Amino acid sequence: MNAEQRDAELIAEKQALRTGVRARRRARPQAQRELVAEAVAQQLRRLVEELDARTVACFLSTELEPSTRPFLAWARDAGVRVILPVAREDGLLDWIVDTGEERMHPRLRIPEPVGEPLSPIELDEVDLIVLPAALAGRDGSRLGWGGGYYDRMLGSMTDPPPAYALVHQDELLEQVPTQPHDMHVDGVVTEEQTIKCTRKN
Repeated sequence: MNAEQRDAELIAEKQALRTGVRARRRARPQAQRELVAEAVAQQLRRLVEELDARTVACFLSTELEPSTRPFLAWARDAGVRVILPVAREDGLLDWIVDTGEERMHPRLRIPEPVGEPLSPIELDEVDLIVLPAALAGRDGSRLGWGGGYYDRMLGSMTDPPPAYALVHQDELLEQVPTQPHDMHVDGVVTEEQTIKCTRKN
């Protein structure tokens, strides 16, 4: 098998894993989602306090993802500055300060913050990055949703702060399949625990 065939197989494997994650997330009862959201908020709060993070790059979760809303509400009340991403047409991310106001992205149909985009250099000032994932590995490997937004973001930073993937507990594996362009994370947050990984890149 040549490199091109191996790459095609890996892409197909990653897509099959994403499909499985979506199906399992859709099957989660609403009551369980609410419990997960509160537990995730507690894990993230402890992480912010442990790192003494004053500015956090986070994201607005979709309906199927572990909800970030309770954490964002806590951060606003606690005076922790949170910036949230807006997906651009060129595959990059703009960042907007969280105010609690949001809307649906017209093309991607994902929630996004409302406000004025910050200067790109603002991202270099954050103390913690919390990013979405389909699956995450204890070794720091991360399977995203295929858009590459966060891989490009992390890859563009010369000295990135700690980056943690947010997944459900049953989506934390020993490792997940990756390609050379897939950036590793420093840790993983679930509703049950926060772990530190060894980022390879």
